[in-house]
This record gives sequence, structure tokens and C-alpha cells, in this order.
Amino acid sequence: MTCPICNKDTDDRYRPFCSKRCADVDLAKWLGGQYAFPSQDPLDEEDFDEIAQSVTRRDH
Repeated sequence: MTCPICNKDTDDRYRPFCSKRCADVDLAKWLGGQYAFPSQDPLDEEDFDEIAQSVTRRDH
């Protein structure tokens, strides 16, 4: 098995990764929103408010 981040051989201590660094890179991608699961649920009004607020915060 190879590391999904850098394609090196995995280390049993960090499986499925090769190192703590690659495990941390993967975690950062999850926390940063780079990974997402598609949803079939329609957005509700609260979702639109959150999206609008996050766009407004990035613009300032």
C-alpha cells in the first residue's frame, strides 16, 4: 500500500500514510474543506445565510 499523499510506502504507525507529516497534510485538507462528500439534500435558509456570511468575511 502506498501513501495517498506522496505515494511512498506506508508506515504501520501512520497507516495509511507514510509519516506524521502526510497524516497532518491529509487532516489539514479535511479541515480546510478541500475534501467534501456530495449531498443530495437541498440547502435550507440557514445554509444560505452561512454561505453569504463566509463570502462577506473573505471580502473584507
